[in-house]
This record gives sequence, C-alpha cells and structure tokens, in this order.
Amino acid sequence: MGIREEVYFEGGPHIGDLITNIFIGLTVVGLPLTVGAIVRALWLRYRISDRRVSVTGGWRGRDRTDVIYSEVAKIVKVPRGIGAWGDMVITLRDGSRLEIRAIPKFREIYDYIEERVIAKNPNYVGAKK
Repeated sequence: MGIREEVYFEGGPHIGDLITNIFIGLTVVGLPLTVGAIVRALWLRYRISDRRVSVTGGWRGRDRTDVIYSEVAKIVKVPRGIGAWGDMVITLRDGSRLEIRAIPKFREIYDYIEERVIAKNPNYVGAKK
C-alpha cells in the first residue's frame, strides 16, 4: 500500500476564463485566445494535494507534470477575471517552470501550496520570516 494523499483541489480552469475568451473571440483578433480557452476547458486538469501539484494537459490531456513541494523555489500569482480566478507560475530549483492558468480560488490555493513549500523547503524565496 502507498502513502495516502489528501487532495485539496481537483478540477479544471475557471469557467469564467472560457466565457470571457468566447466573448473576445467574437472579434477575429481574439480567435486564438478563444481556441486556447476551449482547449484548456476540455483537457486541462489540476490536482493539488498535500504531497504535490499535478497538471494534466496537452492535446487530449495526454501530458502530466507533477511537482513535489521540496523542489519549489518560487511561486508567483497573478489575478485575472476581476480577481475571480488567476494564474500561477511555480519555479523549481532547477529553473524550470510550471504554469497554472485560470485556476479558481487561486488565492486560497496559493496559500495552501506556499504553506507546504515552506514546510518542505527552508530555502524557499517567499518564506515569511
């Protein structure tokens, strides 16, 4: 038996991201944004647990990236959609980055992730002292 993982959040991008981009898509210039939002809505899924951040995406949801908290060097969050959802960029110790786009409850999820990163990685850049 493996160690049990407690899932904090599991789901896809915020529906507001899709709705906003569909309205933007009514213009020819906004079509690429609309296509991107539709692809995210169909195949992008997030799973935030007490052990890791997992992002499943890509064409038809075939790519999966897992990040354990001890490897995180920095987290940046950016509100979107009048603050109803937001984006996060998680930078790892090796310099690679994981983008989390249009995640609902992004402030709460950011706080949850940051608490676990601080507990697992004392060298974390954003650690509150």
